[in-house]
Amino acid sequence: MKNTTNWFRPAAAATSAVVLGLSLAACSSGGSEASNRPENEVHVLVYGDAGNTVEQAMVDQFNETSDVKVVLDTIPGAEYQSKLQTIIDTDSAPDIFFNWGGGSITDYVEADLLMPLDDFIAEDPQLKDAFLPSVFDAAVVDGKAYGIPMRGTQPVMLFSNEEVLASAGIDEAPETWDDLLADVEKLKAAGVTPIALGGADEWPTLMWVEYVYDRVAGPELFEAALGGDPSVWESDESREALGMLKDLVDTGAFGNNYQSVKFTDGGSASLLSSGQAGFELMGSWAYSTHRDAAPEFAANSLGYNEFPTVDGGKGDPANLVGNTNNFYSVLANTRYPDTVRDFLKLMYSDEFVQQQVGIGNLPTTTNTGDFLDQATNPDYAKYQLSLVENAPSFQLSWDQAYPPSATPAIHGAMADFFSGRIDEDGFIAAMQGL
Repeated sequence: MKNTTNWFRPAAAATSAVVLGLSLAACSSGGSEASNRPENEVHVLVYGDAGNTVEQAMVDQFNETSDVKVVLDTIPGAEYQSKLQTIIDTDSAPDIFFNWGGGSITDYVEADLLMPLDDFIAEDPQLKDAFLPSVFDAAVVDGKAYGIPMRGTQPVMLFSNEEVLASAGIDEAPETWDDLLADVEKLKAAGVTPIALGGADEWPTLMWVEYVYDRVAGPELFEAALGGDPSVWESDESREALGMLKDLVDTGAFGNNYQSVKFTDGGSASLLSSGQAGFELMGSWAYSTHRDAAPEFAANSLGYNEFPTVDGGKGDPANLVGNTNNFYSVLANTRYPDTVRDFLKLMYSDEFVQQQVGIGNLPTTTNTGDFLDQATNPDYAKYQLSLVENAPSFQLSWDQAYPPSATPAIHGAMADFFSGRIDEDGFIAAMQGL
């Protein structure tokens, strides 16, 4: 199979993350300080998963020389967004928090909860100049910077179990949508679930919707919708994409119980690594997920490829969807802004880049390419970088491009459409109501 490497993992690292003393108590006003926190502490809140090893290493390094200590708090991935919204305006709010830029922070900016980072950047221009401009700008709102890139870029790719595919008579990754449908039939005949899907988390299902829409209609359809034109959801291209998705579900591509399976508890990843499924569409973090939980599979049997093309579609085959990067944003009322500023500087340090590539992530610093030979899997790191560099469009995940308040409606419409509870018109009406 072209452009593949091999690897493995059953349980997602999100299950290892715990909520560390995060009070979900009554809300305070947006201007209150984190009065229930000890003095001389800065709290950094992150999405709980396998990437936390690097974040903890950065915290440990910083704390070796800082009088004000950084404390890393994590929330398991499936709960991160909802719990962040619950605590963001309370005394338990973090000083720094993980996000996806774009719509994921606009509500907080409008509520005056976030600190513009322009003064930090004026003091240290590398807080901006050390990152790829297209990525850095994803956390700029109304001309002001509200985020510093952390972790790495996360395109969504089609992962596979090479041994399962070979046993089913599949020699190459599907290059076209028709190839994928043919592979689904071969895998069904071989007695395995063709595609692992953590439908209970909902966001993994959205990846299929995003890519099919992009391949059929190009990125312009979603950009128009996000810009305030709801009519595009009832276009011919939109209906064509929905028809293709319905056909995929109806063929049994995801099995019968995908809406009870999660990625965040390791369920869908385990289906792939244990040989019970042939494919999984997932963000590039799947490499570290599998490497952490199933290193033998990660080293020998895990393949990765681009999403298939659609014959006659308007979308460029090199387009990507996913997360352009994750970001650290800062609460406006942090008690220790100087400590926060100095901690953020680690996000462009050589140590940060080396450790991120070491777990399969791809930082978006301007010098990332200098460290790819040091990655645990250099071929994977270079392949991922080539995808990002060559993508004409890198579309931010829909539930991150829209404000968090829109996420339940997006996820609900998609889950209802996949389950058959609503038809194409129902999905279109729901998206027009955002």
